[in-house]
Amino acid sequence: MSLTSLPAAARRPAPPRRDPAWRGRVTGLLLLALVLGPMLVATEFKPWILVEPDNLKPTLAFLRSFVPPATGGEFLALVLRETWRTVAIATVGVTLALALALPLTLLSTRVLSISALPGRMARGPALLRQAARWLLIVLRSVPELVWALVFVRVAGLGPTAGVLAIALTYGGMLGKVYGEILESGEAHATQSLLRNGSGRLQAFFYGLLPQNAAELSSYTVYRWECAIRSSVILGFVGAGGLGQQLDNSMKMFKGGEVLTLLIVFVLLVAGADRVSAGLRRSLG
Repeated sequence: MSLTSLPAAARRPAPPRRDPAWRGRVTGLLLLALVLGPMLVATEFKPWILVEPDNLKPTLAFLRSFVPPATGGEFLALVLRETWRTVAIATVGVTLALALALPLTLLSTRVLSISALPGRMARGPALLRQAARWLLIVLRSVPELVWALVFVRVAGLGPTAGVLAIALTYGGMLGKVYGEILESGEAHATQSLLRNGSGRLQAFFYGLLPQNAAELSSYTVYRWECAIRSSVILGFVGAGGLGQQLDNSMKMFKGGEVLTLLIVFVLLVAGADRVSAGLRRSLG
């Protein structure tokens, strides 16, 4: 019987009995284990100590002190005030970050450079652009917690340190991402405006901004959501808001107050997430 007389199913080659990519996958897993092994040793990662008898008993006692949550009227009024302050710290901090990031973005974006239109950017603008990029690197390289520690020493305890810390770190983050978004978009309209005598601001507002507005706005709203989380953490170093009150309650071993503050914190972050998602949908 010839092969042509066999049915089509019989002429198909048999499927391989072994996954042809198994060697690569096994090799990848082994390399991952070789990389993560020394990292786990360096971090002293020992999760089993959490369930050791000497550690489990005080942990359970600490958790039992959380119940019931504090619901006193005076304390809830304090929580409400600190919640509003936390949102205010994040909002004002992101606003100042925008004021810092936008001019640095305009300076560091190559597509807005008039001298780069022929091809190679002139030395002076190139140095200015590189200096703006290095400033953005410095700003975002220092965590907001470190900036908060610095400003607490300078301006004292309170929300001012948190606002300034968020403004500097988030200014660097926003400037970097804004620049990447603008340079990855279509530059033909912007370059045409620059070649016909428009200024950098005109080219930005009429060339780059319209086509990238949704993405820029979405990232800004996302950063505002992150700033709310950061503002709570900054409170632990004296920058005001819910974090500072949470730190005070933990130091006084008031577990009920800690649980109430944690519940409010979860609700605040969930609310910020919903608002952020709604704004991104409306902007997109």
